[in-house]
Amino acid sequence: MSTKLRVFAATTAALTLLASASPAQDGRVGLKSGWLDAGASISNLRLVSQTPRSAGFFDPTNPGDFFTANTDLAFKGNLAFLGNFAGFQVYDISDPAHPRLRLGFSCPGGQGDLSVYQNLLFMSVEMPNGRTDCGTNAPTTAVSPDRFNGVRIFDISNLDRPRQVAAIQTCRGSHTHTLVPDLRDRSRVFLYVSGVGPVRTAEMQGCTGGPPEQNPNTAMFRIEVIEVPLAAPEAARVVNAPRIFADRQSGAIAGLWAGGNHGPGSQQTATTESCHDITVYPEIGLAAGACSGNGILLDISDPANPVRIDEVMDNNFAYWHSATFSNDGRSLIFTDEWGGGMAPRCRAADDPKWGANALFNLVDRKLAFAGYYKLPAAQSATENCVAHNGSLIPVPGRDIKVQAWYQGGISVFDFTDPVKPVEIASFDRGPVSDTTLHLAGQWSSYWYNGHIIGSEIARGLDVLELVASPHLTQNEIDAARLVQLETFNPQTQPRAIWPPAFVVARAYLDQLARGATVPAARLGAIRTELARVEALAPGAPRRAALEQLAGTATQLAGIGADTDARRLRALARTLREIAVLP
Repeated sequence: MSTKLRVFAATTAALTLLASASPAQDGRVGLKSGWLDAGASISNLRLVSQTPRSAGFFDPTNPGDFFTANTDLAFKGNLAFLGNFAGFQVYDISDPAHPRLRLGFSCPGGQGDLSVYQNLLFMSVEMPNGRTDCGTNAPTTAVSPDRFNGVRIFDISNLDRPRQVAAIQTCRGSHTHTLVPDLRDRSRVFLYVSGVGPVRTAEMQGCTGGPPEQNPNTAMFRIEVIEVPLAAPEAARVVNAPRIFADRQSGAIAGLWAGGNHGPGSQQTATTESCHDITVYPEIGLAAGACSGNGILLDISDPANPVRIDEVMDNNFAYWHSATFSNDGRSLIFTDEWGGGMAPRCRAADDPKWGANALFNLVDRKLAFAGYYKLPAAQSATENCVAHNGSLIPVPGRDIKVQAWYQGGISVFDFTDPVKPVEIASFDRGPVSDTTLHLAGQWSSYWYNGHIIGSEIARGLDVLELVASPHLTQNEIDAARLVQLETFNPQTQPRAIWPPAFVVARAYLDQLARGATVPAARLGAIRTELARVEALAPGAPRRAALEQLAGTATQLAGIGADTDARRLRALARTLREIAVLP
C-alpha cells in the first residue's frame, strides 16, 4: 500500500452475517456500518473465524491510529506471519476456527512487508520512524545514525525470541520486497527490493537523486537486489541495482512511461521510476513487475540479474500495483491501485476499468491484453475500495483467484478464460462509518493449505473456507486442498502440483460436465466406470481399467474445445499416475 492509514475502531461486538441476496440486489450493497459489529454478506464461502487485533497492535484509547494497522501476510507450516505498522504478529492457525497468537513483536517502520524462508524472516522498512534496533523512539532529526530504512533479517529459530541478524540499508527504503530462491544454488536466496520513498541523499553515502538526464547515477529508476547467504545471513548485501526500465536502444534509464494521462478519457498514470511489487515464478523463470506506470515481464533465469523482456501500458491504469501468474504460466493478472488504497474507487459511478485487474495472455514470453475484472458490487463513498492483494486457489483445470479489495471485501473469481472472468464467491463487511471515510478492509486475502486467510486492516485476522456451489463442486474444493505448502510467500509464486488421486480426476469430470463440449453420455459412462474402478483394490485389474479410461480421455481430447481438451489430457495423465500407485 502506498499511502498512510487511518483506522477507525468502536466497541467490540459480534460479527453479523447476512444471507446473500438475489443477483438483482447484491447482498454487499447497503450493509450496516460499524467496526466489529458491521453487517456482512457472504456467498459461497463460510467464515470460519474472525480474530481481533492483539494487544500492542491495537490502541483502545486511539483505535484510529494507523501505526497499529494490519498489513500483509506470509506463511510457514501452521504459522501465519501478519505484518503491522507496529511490527509483526505470528498466529498458530493449526486450528483455523481458533487462531492462537504465538508472538507479537514490536518493530515499527512502515507497513512491514514480510517473507519467511527456513529459519529466516525478512521485513521491509520504509518510514522515518524505523530504527536500527527496532526501537519505538523514532529518530527526531532529518538525518540520524539510528534510522533504518531497508530490509531487516530475523533469525526465528527460536520463535519466542526473534533475533535481528542483519539490516540492509537501501537508498529509498523498502516498501515491499520479493524473495527469490536460486534454483541453481540452494545455499542462497535473493531479495528484489522495491523502494518508493524519497532518496536518502543526506543519510546514506552514495545515494543521490534527481532526474536521470542530470544524474545518471540517480537511485531512482531501478530496483535493488540483495543476496542472502543462508548459512551466514549477517553477510547479506546489495549486489545489484538493475536498470530494468531502460530504453533498449538508447540505454536511457528512464525508458518507459513518463507519467501523465494517455489522452482524452484516459487515466492519469504514475511515472515508471520504481516498482511497487514484483511477483516471481521461479519454476518458469519469469517475474512480473507492477511498476507504477507499466506492467513489465522479467527473465529471472539468473536471479541476481533480472532482465526486462516485455512491457505493457494501459490507458485505464493509475498505478500498477501487483501481479499474479496463472499456474500454467499462460496468463497474468496485474492490479491497479487507483487512489492509493485510501479512496472509494468502487462506487457505482466509477469506471469499471479503473482500479481493476487487467488480464493478459502470455504467449512466447510476450503479453497480450485479454480483459478486465473489477469487484462487481458497488461500494459506498465511505468505503476505500480498489484492487489489492490475492493469490491463486489451486483448483486443477481452472484458473481461480481470491483477491482483497479493502472495504470491498473479498472476491473469488474464475479467469480460466481471461477475456471473460467471472466472480464465483465473495465476502464483505459494511463500512466502518456511514458518514466518514476511514481506511479499513481486506489488505490481502490468500489461499493457504485449504483455507482463505485474510488480513483485515482494522478488524483483525479472518479465516474462511469455500463451500460447494453451482460454480465450484466439492470435488474441486477437495482437490485444491490436496496442494499443501510448507512455506508460502505470495510474491514468490509456487507451482501447484496435485498428487495422483481419484478426487482430482472427479474434479476434471465436473469441469467437463460444466463446459458441455463433450457429449454428456460419454462423460456419464466415464463417471460410472471411474466409480467402479475406485472401489477395486490395487492390482492388475484396476491398472488395466484405469489405462483404458485414460485412453478414452485422450481420444475425447481430440474433439473437445481447447480448454476442455487440456482438461481431458490432464484427466488421462492423472488416471495413469493413479494406475502405477502401489
